[in-house]
Amino acid sequence: MWQILFTSYGFFVFFYSLALIISYVALLILAYRYSTHYRRWTLDYVQQMVETSPFTPGVSIVAPAYNEGVNIVENVRSLLRQNYPKFEVVIVNDGSTDDTLEKLINNFSLIEVPYDYVYHIHCQRFRRLFRSTDYHYRNLVVVDKENGGTKADAVNGGLNVVQYPFFINTDSDCILAKDAIYQCIFPVLLNHNIIAVSGTMSMSNGFVLRNNEIVEYKASSNPLAVFQDLEYKRSFLIGKMGWSNFNAMPNVSGGYGLFNTNIVIAAGGYGFDSFAEDMDMIYRMVRYCCDFNRPYRVVQIPHTCCWTEGPSTFKVLYRQRVRWGRGLIQLMHQHFNMLLNPKYKILGMVTMPYALLFEFLAPIIEGIGFVMFVYLIIVGGVNWMSFWTVFVMVYIFAILLSQFVVFYDYILGSSYTRTRSYGRLLLAALFEPFIYHPFITFCSLNGYFNYLFKRKASWGNMTRTRYKVEDDDAEEKK
Repeated sequence: MWQILFTSYGFFVFFYSLALIISYVALLILAYRYSTHYRRWTLDYVQQMVETSPFTPGVSIVAPAYNEGVNIVENVRSLLRQNYPKFEVVIVNDGSTDDTLEKLINNFSLIEVPYDYVYHIHCQRFRRLFRSTDYHYRNLVVVDKENGGTKADAVNGGLNVVQYPFFINTDSDCILAKDAIYQCIFPVLLNHNIIAVSGTMSMSNGFVLRNNEIVEYKASSNPLAVFQDLEYKRSFLIGKMGWSNFNAMPNVSGGYGLFNTNIVIAAGGYGFDSFAEDMDMIYRMVRYCCDFNRPYRVVQIPHTCCWTEGPSTFKVLYRQRVRWGRGLIQLMHQHFNMLLNPKYKILGMVTMPYALLFEFLAPIIEGIGFVMFVYLIIVGGVNWMSFWTVFVMVYIFAILLSQFVVFYDYILGSSYTRTRSYGRLLLAALFEPFIYHPFITFCSLNGYFNYLFKRKASWGNMTRTRYKVEDDDAEEKK
């Protein structure tokens, strides 16, 4: 009986892995075709069209902040430097217990202003609303609200005060490219059915700043940050770019994405209790569009629009990825009626089944497989010749996939000013299957466990360390 079970499971894993490899190859081809087609638009042409079009909309940047006092001033100044004709920055202080709000008030000359609180979408109670008396910060709005326990609730708070038809959802510790809004609004001008645009993200760990601007792009010396950088590049340059080719985007990253404000509000805003707010919002928007027969499109653009600080310790990374795992199973539970439902088009018929099979079930299958493998080693039931053959083939494929991403990013020239930084990515690709991937799998399983047993959690503070900062005074001291 056990032998039949082990044999059947072995065949299942073989065909499961084969299907996963085929899907990666398909996404790789689709991503290359899509990005090559899209990059024919030059930056000068994009800026000219955005600046001259009478239909260019205003854009609001919504950035939640929770206990970000260490870097909040530099981060807000970075957001305010966008090169775009009409935008505002809405910082949502989500019940911080440190000096985040005080630093904002003191450094940006904020004063409390009256506001008629009309809650278009649910969020925790507002405390105060601030605007700046300094002309240079006239487009800065700061919302002080009670903590809602999730980033989704914080973003909803910002959406209750935004004034423009499109908004960008980002984090307060993210660095935006100066042309980020240009790049994301350009597809909207080409196709008015676009309801969301995802910009490519990369890791900021290891970067050097001078006067609050990036002066050197380089990979971090922290191996954990390099692993995350490689993971992000695979996700954006292969996964999302491939899905975008046929309007099957599974999510727009919570770190940076542009959304149609009216559609988001009509869809009910972000799920206030969601721990996967980026995927949940796309599912909500698509559900709304399909229910009311509204044409829609969600796209990924091959331009690095945002750099974010990844966790630099296993403790903080564990907390982040457990939250992501919890969010994924929560998403599958809440939107299960969309699965294989033709009413919800490609998202329901292709994207969601893929997410269920190859994202949600993957950690479970790997966990069961590891336990069975250990058991077979103990009882001497492992066919080592077959094991090493399969292991080497899968390992080689994983390395080739990562190498393609690294070299393609190098050709695009979008990440680093130092060539040796790419060497760190290639080195990380060699060790990722043995160190980083097992840890992420363990985190996902813990997230599933926490959701099933209703263990309390919150989105919390993800600030760890910060990229190196240089200023003019430091240069003089040198």
